[in-house]
Amino acid sequence: MSYCEYVTRLPAHQPSVHRAYHDTQYGFPLDDDNELFGRLILEINQAGLSWNTILMKQDNFRQAYDGFSIEKIAAYQDADRQRLLNDAGIIRNRLKVNAAIENARTILALQKEFGSFQAWLNHHHPLSKEAWTRLFKKTFKFTGGQIVNEFLMSTGYLPGAHDADCPVYQRVLASKPAWLDNTGHLLPE
Repeated sequence: MSYCEYVTRLPAHQPSVHRAYHDTQYGFPLDDDNELFGRLILEINQAGLSWNTILMKQDNFRQAYDGFSIEKIAAYQDADRQRLLNDAGIIRNRLKVNAAIENARTILALQKEFGSFQAWLNHHHPLSKEAWTRLFKKTFKFTGGQIVNEFLMSTGYLPGAHDADCPVYQRVLASKPAWLDNTGHLLPE
Protein backbone atom coordinates (compact mmCIF):
# COMPACT_ATOMS: atom_id res chain seq x y z
CA MET A 1 0.00 0.00 0.00
CA SER A 2 1.40 3.41 -0.95
CA TYR A 3 1.59 6.25 1.56
CA CYS A 4 -1.17 8.05 -0.34
CA GLU A 5 -3.46 5.00 -0.04
CA TYR A 6 -2.63 4.69 3.64
CA VAL A 7 -3.50 8.35 4.29
CA THR A 8 -6.77 8.24 2.33
CA ARG A 9 -7.89 5.23 4.37
CA LEU A 10 -7.46 7.11 7.65
CA PRO A 11 -10.75 8.21 9.25
CA ALA A 12 -11.55 11.63 7.78
CA HIS A 13 -13.00 12.94 11.05
CA GLN A 14 -9.84 12.22 13.08
CA PRO A 15 -6.82 14.52 13.08
CA SER A 16 -3.77 12.72 11.80
CA VAL A 17 -0.07 13.59 11.84
CA HIS A 18 0.21 11.43 8.72
CA ARG A 19 -2.42 13.41 6.83
CA ALA A 20 -0.84 16.73 7.78
CA TYR A 21 2.64 15.53 6.74
CA HIS A 22 1.34 13.94 3.52
CA ASP A 23 -0.68 17.00 2.50
CA THR A 24 1.81 19.76 3.35
CA GLN A 25 5.37 18.41 3.54
CA TYR A 26 6.00 15.06 1.87
CA GLY A 27 7.54 15.48 -1.57
CA PHE A 28 7.59 19.28 -1.51
CA PRO A 29 10.96 20.92 -2.20
CA LEU A 30 12.73 22.61 0.70
CA ASP A 31 15.06 25.51 0.03
CA ASP A 32 16.21 26.22 3.58
CA ASP A 33 19.36 24.35 4.64
CA ASN A 34 18.22 24.03 8.25
CA GLU A 35 14.90 22.52 7.14
CA LEU A 36 16.68 20.13 4.77
CA PHE A 37 18.97 19.11 7.61
CA GLY A 38 15.99 18.75 9.96
CA ARG A 39 14.35 16.36 7.51
CA LEU A 40 17.58 14.35 7.36
CA ILE A 41 17.64 14.17 11.17
CA LEU A 42 14.05 12.90 11.20
CA GLU A 43 14.75 10.30 8.51
CA ILE A 44 17.85 9.06 10.35
CA ASN A 45 15.89 8.78 13.57
CA GLN A 46 13.12 6.82 11.87
CA ALA A 47 15.50 3.92 11.11
CA GLY A 48 14.14 0.85 12.87
CA LEU A 49 11.04 2.68 14.12
CA SER A 50 7.64 3.63 12.73
CA TRP A 51 7.22 6.91 10.90
CA ASN A 52 4.28 7.59 13.20
CA THR A 53 6.69 7.70 16.15
CA ILE A 54 8.81 10.31 14.39
CA LEU A 55 5.85 12.42 13.28
CA MET A 56 4.50 12.43 16.85
CA LYS A 57 7.90 13.63 18.10
CA GLN A 58 8.83 16.04 15.28
CA ASP A 59 8.13 19.16 17.35
CA ASN A 60 10.22 17.71 20.18
CA PHE A 61 13.08 17.10 17.72
CA ARG A 62 12.87 20.68 16.48
CA GLN A 63 13.03 22.02 20.03
CA ALA A 64 15.76 19.62 21.24
CA TYR A 65 17.92 20.32 18.18
CA ASP A 66 17.71 24.14 18.35
CA GLY A 67 15.25 24.51 15.47
CA PHE A 68 17.55 22.29 13.35
CA SER A 69 20.13 25.08 13.23
CA ILE A 70 23.12 23.53 11.48
CA GLU A 71 25.51 26.03 13.06
CA LYS A 72 24.26 25.41 16.60
CA ILE A 73 24.21 21.62 16.24
CA ALA A 74 27.70 21.58 14.73
CA ALA A 75 28.93 23.35 17.88
CA TYR A 76 27.37 20.81 20.26
CA GLN A 77 29.70 19.43 22.89
CA ASP A 78 29.45 16.54 25.36
CA ALA A 79 26.89 18.36 27.56
CA ASP A 80 24.59 18.81 24.54
CA ARG A 81 25.04 15.19 23.56
CA GLN A 82 24.11 14.10 27.08
CA ARG A 83 21.11 16.45 27.12
CA LEU A 84 19.83 14.84 23.92
CA LEU A 85 20.43 11.32 25.24
CA ASN A 86 18.37 12.22 28.34
CA ASP A 87 15.51 13.82 26.39
CA ALA A 88 12.52 11.44 26.44
CA GLY A 89 10.78 13.59 23.81
CA ILE A 90 13.12 12.39 21.05
CA ILE A 91 14.83 9.14 20.09
CA ARG A 92 17.62 8.57 22.61
CA ASN A 93 20.05 6.61 20.48
CA ARG A 94 23.73 7.46 20.79
CA LEU A 95 24.52 6.61 17.15
CA LYS A 96 21.70 8.81 15.86
CA VAL A 97 22.57 11.71 18.16
CA ASN A 98 26.24 11.49 17.17
CA ALA A 99 25.24 11.32 13.49
CA ALA A 100 23.22 14.54 13.80
CA ILE A 101 26.19 16.39 15.29
CA GLU A 102 28.75 14.99 12.84
CA ASN A 103 26.44 15.55 9.87
CA ALA A 104 25.91 19.18 10.93
CA ARG A 105 29.69 19.65 10.90
CA THR A 106 29.89 18.03 7.48
CA ILE A 107 27.14 20.30 6.14
CA LEU A 108 29.02 23.37 7.41
CA ALA A 109 31.99 22.26 5.30
CA LEU A 110 29.69 21.66 2.30
CA GLN A 111 28.20 25.13 2.76
CA LYS A 112 31.68 26.64 2.64
CA GLU A 113 32.52 24.73 -0.54
CA PHE A 114 29.17 24.92 -2.39
CA GLY A 115 27.42 27.87 -0.76
CA SER A 116 24.65 25.78 0.79
CA PHE A 117 23.54 22.23 1.53
CA GLN A 118 20.89 22.67 -1.16
CA ALA A 119 23.55 23.74 -3.67
CA TRP A 120 25.52 20.58 -2.85
CA LEU A 121 22.40 18.49 -3.50
CA ASN A 122 21.71 20.39 -6.73
CA HIS A 123 25.34 19.98 -7.81
CA HIS A 124 24.96 16.19 -7.72
CA HIS A 125 21.39 16.02 -9.05
CA PRO A 126 20.19 13.96 -10.84
CA LEU A 127 21.63 10.66 -9.67
CA SER A 128 20.14 7.20 -9.45
CA LYS A 129 18.98 6.00 -6.03
CA GLU A 130 22.04 3.78 -5.85
CA ALA A 131 24.43 6.62 -6.71
CA TRP A 132 22.76 8.92 -4.18
CA THR A 133 23.13 6.23 -1.52
CA ARG A 134 26.84 5.79 -2.29
CA LEU A 135 27.37 9.55 -2.16
CA PHE A 136 25.52 9.95 1.15
CA LYS A 137 27.30 6.98 2.74
CA LYS A 138 30.64 8.50 1.70
CA THR A 139 29.66 11.97 2.97
CA PHE A 140 27.42 11.49 6.02
CA LYS A 141 26.97 9.26 9.06
CA PHE A 142 24.05 6.84 9.47
CA THR A 143 22.69 7.19 5.94
CA GLY A 144 21.70 3.85 4.49
CA GLY A 145 19.69 3.31 1.33
CA GLN A 146 16.22 3.62 2.86
CA ILE A 147 17.13 6.78 4.79
CA VAL A 148 18.65 8.40 1.69
CA ASN A 149 15.73 7.38 -0.54
CA GLU A 150 13.10 8.74 1.87
CA PHE A 151 15.06 11.93 2.50
CA LEU A 152 15.37 12.62 -1.24
CA MET A 153 11.73 11.69 -2.00
CA SER A 154 10.44 13.75 0.92
CA THR A 155 12.38 16.84 -0.23
CA GLY A 156 11.53 16.63 -3.93
CA TYR A 157 14.82 15.26 -5.28
CA LEU A 158 13.43 11.83 -6.22
CA PRO A 159 9.95 11.03 -7.54
CA GLY A 160 7.60 8.63 -5.80
CA ALA A 161 6.33 10.54 -2.78
CA HIS A 162 2.76 10.59 -4.13
CA ASP A 163 0.68 8.46 -6.45
CA ALA A 164 -0.17 10.24 -9.72
CA ASP A 165 -3.89 10.17 -8.82
CA CYS A 166 -3.31 11.69 -5.37
CA PRO A 167 -4.70 15.25 -5.17
CA VAL A 168 -1.45 16.41 -3.49
CA TYR A 169 0.57 15.15 -6.46
CA GLN A 170 -0.54 18.13 -8.59
CA ARG A 171 0.51 20.55 -5.82
CA VAL A 172 3.91 18.85 -5.65
CA LEU A 173 4.26 19.22 -9.44
CA ALA A 174 3.34 22.91 -9.18
CA SER A 175 6.13 23.37 -6.60
CA LYS A 176 8.63 22.29 -9.30
CA PRO A 177 10.45 19.44 -7.54
CA ALA A 178 14.01 18.75 -8.66
CA TRP A 179 13.00 15.47 -10.32
CA LEU A 180 11.17 17.38 -13.06
CA ASP A 181 12.95 19.02 -15.99
CA ASN A 182 12.06 22.50 -17.26
CA THR A 183 9.32 21.07 -19.48
CA GLY A 184 7.62 19.25 -16.60
CA HIS A 185 8.92 15.77 -17.48
CA LEU A 186 10.69 13.27 -15.29
CA LEU A 187 14.47 13.67 -15.41
CA PRO A 188 16.39 10.54 -16.41
CA GLU A 189 18.42 8.84 -13.71
